[in-house]
Amino acid sequence: EVQLVESGGGSVQPGGSLRLSCGASGFTFSNYPMYWVRQAPGKGLEWVSSINKGGSSTNYADSVKGRFTISRDNAKNTLYLQMNSLKPEDTAVYFCAKGGPWGDRGQGTQVTVSS
Repeated sequence: EVQLVESGGGSVQPGGSLRLSCGASGFTFSNYPMYWVRQAPGKGLEWVSSINKGGSSTNYADSVKGRFTISRDNAKNTLYLQMNSLKPEDTAVYFCAKGGPWGDRGQGTQVTVSS
């Protein structure tokens, strides 16, 4: 059974930083590209970032480029998202997804950016 468990969310002020983690189990993590997506209040899912199987190639939505960094540790079956210079518009529930942006997801972790 695929399990994805996101953690690391919280409440921060604008300009702050958070590091999200996603622990994976139930599948061979290193065989799949991984994604971060988010859902802001009252809105649909938005792709945030993706990383290839080996971690050598990454992509970002324009809205987070230069502020967020995706990475993975295949030995630990863990995906990360370092989020810097956070803005109120980054407020959302963040999900990691397996194999595609709309693939299997975890329960999400809430990120709130507010002064």
